[in-house]
Amino acid sequence: MSPTPQLRRVLTVTTLGAFLAFLDTSIINVALRTLSERFDAPLATIQWLITAYLLALAAVLPVSAWAAARFGARRVYALSIAAFTLASLACGLADTVDQLIAFRVVQGVAAAIATPVAQMIAVRAAGPERMAKVMSITGVPTVLAPILGPAVGGLLLEHAGWRWTFLVNVPIGVLIVVLALRLLPPDEGREAGRLDIPGLALLALGCVGVTYGFTEFSATGRFTSESVLPWIVCGVVLLAVFVVHALRARTPLMNVRLYRRPGYAAASLANFCLGAVLFGSVILMPLYFQVVRHQDAVATGLLLIPQSIGVALAVGCGSRLVDAVGSGRAALLGGVLNVAATIPFALIGAHTSYGWLAAAMVVRGFGVGAMLVPIMTAAYRAIPPAAIGDATIQLNVLQRIGGSLSTAVLAVVLQSRLDTATTTAMQASGFGTAFWWALAISLCAIAPMLLLIAGERSTQQKAAAAPEATGMSPTGPPQS
Repeated sequence: MSPTPQLRRVLTVTTLGAFLAFLDTSIINVALRTLSERFDAPLATIQWLITAYLLALAAVLPVSAWAAARFGARRVYALSIAAFTLASLACGLADTVDQLIAFRVVQGVAAAIATPVAQMIAVRAAGPERMAKVMSITGVPTVLAPILGPAVGGLLLEHAGWRWTFLVNVPIGVLIVVLALRLLPPDEGREAGRLDIPGLALLALGCVGVTYGFTEFSATGRFTSESVLPWIVCGVVLLAVFVVHALRARTPLMNVRLYRRPGYAAASLANFCLGAVLFGSVILMPLYFQVVRHQDAVATGLLLIPQSIGVALAVGCGSRLVDAVGSGRAALLGGVLNVAATIPFALIGAHTSYGWLAAAMVVRGFGVGAMLVPIMTAAYRAIPPAAIGDATIQLNVLQRIGGSLSTAVLAVVLQSRLDTATTTAMQASGFGTAFWWALAISLCAIAPMLLLIAGERSTQQKAAAAPEATGMSPTGPPQS
């Protein structure tokens, strides 16, 4: 069923805002080396420009459901895009790496409100009959923007300087705010109860603890190190306390009882793995082309375009694939393609053919794109319409946590190998090691997709058994 004119307007405005927010997860990837030299900081420090942004996204995302209910989705969306625009301006004017990281956190906080509210507005406007189609459209920013980011960033870095990788957001952000106020349907806020401040603090601190702990583990290689184990243990404990708190609170930050639904739980786990697959390895590819192959920022961005082509192809046929084979099998197909296409990067060398890498990127992009639509569709189909707000927040939180964890780990693994590399071949080997870690993450993503298939099969069996139990045929009256 094709979108109505009103739905097209809603999708245009919400997709633009989400695209802007997701673009900033990777637009500075090609500038990491430049920023490292500009601020005289190691990659392990510079990577926090990405990790801090993703962590802020994950930590503050749950507030968006409360804010949209309390003040109205259109108003919150417009204000959050405005805040994101101002934070982008501040990033572009930063003079130190500490200032830049701090303003990136503010960017992440604003994006954390804007992205789920945009998806919430789109899903509510779509209705169940257009769900798969709308998921294909709203899924474009999630997958395509982080992959296009390096290409856009490369052009800006080469022709305008690193500051414009942030300043480019300012005119676009102003345009989105104007369109949101003019085109989105008005909605009034309502009584939403108190904001769960203790829950927000527990979730945010828990995410930071686990991420920092795994970052230190990838740097030291010793899980029992005093800079690793205490952080991870504290983070896990805080997250466990958050779950207990959410189950007992009158107005919890997130409705964790949704995870009692097997289909939703499996889709959520798959979404966490998708975030790790998508955001983690995106940091490696631009650096490989710059460090090992000595390409400039523009060439690096152009060399990454094949992956964007693969994503576009997958997202374009995502809804048809789900309708044809089901969410679980469609997601599994994407996962298998992603694993297969990551292997060439794990075996990468100093002179690996650009054609071979381009082909692998097209397949990998298609695999990642083919995972997104079925995972999100499966999650939303497993819950009642009243739970869409909570589900949107939770799915986004898990995806960003997965992304921040894998980004931090892969960046530090790479840095530890490059620190001892004295030749181009050794540098290439260091990237190969980091991609082996990325391959392991991709393999882990297969398991929840098998759970999705099992859940769909169980649902189909129950649906087939129900008419028999009541003496009804699936399509007709009682049989005599």
